[in-house]
Amino acid sequence: MLEALALALLSQLPHAPLPLELEAPLDRWDEGLPLGNGALGVLVWGEGRTLRFSLDRGDLWDERTPETLKRPDWTYARMRELVAQGPQQELHDLFDVPYDTVPYPTKLPGGRLELEFPDGMTARRFALEPGTAEATVELAGARVITRVDANERVLVVRVDGAQPIARLIAPAAVQQLGYEPAIAGREGDVQWFVQRAADTMSYAVACMQQRDAGGVTLVVTVERSVGVPASPDWMRTRALASLAPDAEDKHRAWWTRHWSASSVRVPDAAIQRQYELARYLYGAGSRVDQLGHGGAPIALQGLWTADSGGLPPWKGDYHNDLNTQTTYIAQLPMGHAEAGLCFLEHLDALVPQFERFARDFYAVPGLVAPGVMTLGGRAMGGWGQYSLSPTNTAWLALLFDEHGRYTNDREFLGSVAYPWCSRAGDALAALLQPSDAGHLRLPLSSSPEIFDNSKRSWLPPNSNYDQSLLRWLFGALASQAESLGRAEDAARWRSVLAQLEPLDVDAATGALTFARGLPYDQSHRHFSHALAIHPLGLISIEGDEAERKLVHATLDSILARGTDWWTGYSFSWMACMLARAGRADAALEHLETYLAFTGRNGFHLNGDQSGKGHSKFTYRPFTLEGNMLAAQAVHEMLLQSWGGLVRVFPATSARWQDVEFVALRAEGALRVSATRRAGRTIEVRILSERGGTVRLRDPFLGGAFDSAGAIVSRAGADLVAELAPGASLELRRR
Repeated sequence: MLEALALALLSQLPHAPLPLELEAPLDRWDEGLPLGNGALGVLVWGEGRTLRFSLDRGDLWDERTPETLKRPDWTYARMRELVAQGPQQELHDLFDVPYDTVPYPTKLPGGRLELEFPDGMTARRFALEPGTAEATVELAGARVITRVDANERVLVVRVDGAQPIARLIAPAAVQQLGYEPAIAGREGDVQWFVQRAADTMSYAVACMQQRDAGGVTLVVTVERSVGVPASPDWMRTRALASLAPDAEDKHRAWWTRHWSASSVRVPDAAIQRQYELARYLYGAGSRVDQLGHGGAPIALQGLWTADSGGLPPWKGDYHNDLNTQTTYIAQLPMGHAEAGLCFLEHLDALVPQFERFARDFYAVPGLVAPGVMTLGGRAMGGWGQYSLSPTNTAWLALLFDEHGRYTNDREFLGSVAYPWCSRAGDALAALLQPSDAGHLRLPLSSSPEIFDNSKRSWLPPNSNYDQSLLRWLFGALASQAESLGRAEDAARWRSVLAQLEPLDVDAATGALTFARGLPYDQSHRHFSHALAIHPLGLISIEGDEAERKLVHATLDSILARGTDWWTGYSFSWMACMLARAGRADAALEHLETYLAFTGRNGFHLNGDQSGKGHSKFTYRPFTLEGNMLAAQAVHEMLLQSWGGLVRVFPATSARWQDVEFVALRAEGALRVSATRRAGRTIEVRILSERGGTVRLRDPFLGGAFDSAGAIVSRAGADLVAELAPGASLELRRR
């Protein structure tokens, strides 16, 4: 019954995702068309007679640890001593310099396939069809259709009308890591190279060609090996499997299922395309590994590591002081929980590593995830204020908690979420120390990334960033424990929460500060001090009058300082916060401005690419969190479900008169669909996957409506109904 109702909802999906069409040339890797299957990633780009296919794989990592990080005094205790003593050079040498000067650990580029076409055959047009995850390149006299197969770890390239010269190019950048040049070979219709890396790891890239009268088909794959050198022996078997008669149909079927999860339609083609790009990137870049091995969660650049002759910016690492958390912020409402599970299962598998880090670096029980880490969960150093801030772990815990709340999966809560989050709580509770006034405070505190890595960046404990995360974590742990019937645990967590101070507020402006005595007084890219508004939701406009004023004063103080030092993700994050505060028009304006920080292919490039002066940051390092925050801003405008209440079109601008969405997921395992016409909500449909009470803010504002599927009662401004598992409720304006 549940499946039938879900299919009934999904059958109403209004449209296919919009294609991305770009005129040639695409002469930069970060403007390439992205393809992927969660394990293998490819960028399609080029100009003139040359097409390039940048190759990547999520588990290509040099995991070596710099010698400084192995020193016995590379500890939190020593960090505290150096901060207290004042001079900064030794602090920098111990925690910052290794990240800046030692090239490893780092994500590794995979190499490249290049196709050189005959004279006169130049690229004219590039197109990505997100619905089928296929890229097409039109050339003068030839056509190229490309896919990264959804079910096999291969790139398939079909060339019609030509037989170009194909060559594999090994990544020369890895020689900066002390690697020997790759060893290349060819046998019949297969060419390959093998790149030996560090710690007995190697990887092979192989390409097989099948020529025919109409053109040529190429199949490319990347294989990683540890201990035994990688070789291309498996190439023919895998290539033939990917060229089976039904392989393309199976590939398209996978993507049809992906797109059938939900749908959103807004009256702005640019924002519509950006939203659909985020959905596409979740499918292409993050999946529970079903392809044997090679799947990895999305790091800074996901499966699309820089192919510009060097190693990736910021080493392509996992930044846990904003980037990973906001990269995965939009997948649950979209109905793509499997994309988030890729990251959660990875974090769960790293528990032993995180427990060692808590013990060896912080000297506490429990677990702590490094703020900047490798695929294997090892600390990488960097600005120690943030890369080694223990409260980042609480922000990761939010992802576990949200998965439990959106899916209402008690087994996940009891076996995965609560054990992980409680171990994080153990570590943070052990770090807290009573102040003279009896409040619990951290020994060190900071707020990403205010004052960079200067002496001023060590803020009076606890910064509002730290305090927000601590208050959220211990409150969430108490709720989780109560839900699981663990009364003693719940009492313990509430006791810790009761000893924490409230958030710090500037008396002059009534806004949240960075920390005591440090008001928000300058433009800054990271709204860490306002985490309590979004995404933690500790304070909201639905609280009392003081709380409402605090939310609006905090947002006003940020906006008053201007956007000089914002990056792209700042605009999409601010759009989320403004929508959460009900400021619909301002939210839409910031989301529209965010588009100035994207490239031709939609990638978030951090800096202002428009030349209009939105920010003094004009550089273009590609990262993904801005894209996903932009998608979440759309969700915040159309559907909010925090605090046990579903809100339909809570922050939809009057400029969006006609909007609809189908089967977005809300907290409580609800799938919600709604239609807005001429600025009014016309229809709402809710499917309850697991059953229970549904509380909906009246979408008709007290007006008459008809209902079907359940008895609906009023409770103040809300509508309330009880739904059985698999049951649905339909409401329509009269």
